[in-house]
Amino acid sequence: MLQAAMVMAGNAGWIIALILIAVLLLIVIVNIRIVPQAKVYVVERLGSFYQEWHTGPHFLIPFLDHVVKVVSIKEQVVDFKPQPVITKDNVTMQIDTVVFFQITDAKHYTYGVERPMAAIENLSATTLRNIIGEMELDATLTSRDVINTKITAILDHATDRWGIKVNRVELKNILPPREIQDAMEKQMKAERERREKILQAEGEKKSAILVAEGDRESKILTAQAEKESQILAAEAEKQAVLLKAEAEKQAILLKAEGEKQAILLKAEAEADAIRMTQTAVAETLEKLNASAPNDEVIKLKSLEAFEKAADGKATKLIIPSDIQGLAGLAGALTEVAKKD
Repeated sequence: MLQAAMVMAGNAGWIIALILIAVLLLIVIVNIRIVPQAKVYVVERLGSFYQEWHTGPHFLIPFLDHVVKVVSIKEQVVDFKPQPVITKDNVTMQIDTVVFFQITDAKHYTYGVERPMAAIENLSATTLRNIIGEMELDATLTSRDVINTKITAILDHATDRWGIKVNRVELKNILPPREIQDAMEKQMKAERERREKILQAEGEKKSAILVAEGDRESKILTAQAEKESQILAAEAEKQAVLLKAEAEKQAILLKAEGEKQAILLKAEAEADAIRMTQTAVAETLEKLNASAPNDEVIKLKSLEAFEKAADGKATKLIIPSDIQGLAGLAGALTEVAKKD
């Protein structure tokens, strides 16, 4: 029995040891923390801040360490409900804002302010009232970019100690009172009608200008066509006159050339006749010289020369003294005839 009791006690010890080991393993596994991307764990040890855990595996010491906050470091967007604000000219409007922010310091975000979103909402509402209170209604409606820039700068500076970076603030809606909305709608309608009339008048003006331009261009083209027609007619007439003058000139030149040729031919003929006459005379003289002529033959030849000279254009004739005696001339002719 004792031996059996010892065996049972030994088995119970092993079982307890195994149970303890399993419990320890379970505790270890349970206290392993894996921090995901874009998350930061804020850890306290014994009730005070210990450290920030970033992406990766971490071990939490049981009963000592405690994760008090899981912070997302991604950019976040929060849409705040409309806030009543009063403009400089005492017009109450409802403006709702959209804030884009990012947590840059998890420790300051955890311990810097209680309920950070409520703090940002109240701060944005207060800042918006201060900015709008210095502007009139018309400026408020037309200066969204200015308002966005101012409120972003103020919120970013104020939330920096909370570990929050305000990237930008956008005015989502600006809602003036109903009566002002009606007046604005009427004004916008009147403005649209005015612009429509202006556009219509501009269209009619452009149409009239285009018609006038068309008429002017048509008249210009007609005048140019007439001018070109007149120019072409004048050019044709000029060409005709030039051609006629050229033809007359050619005719005169041809006529002069013909007359010149006729004169040249006549002169050449006369020259040929003179040369032939001179040749004949020369030949006669040669024959006479060869035949030893007497005085009667010479007188006869002189008479022939005188006859030829008398057929010319000379207006004065000088008769040699040798042939003045007609009786002597006749006798000489008779003797020549006999000898011939």
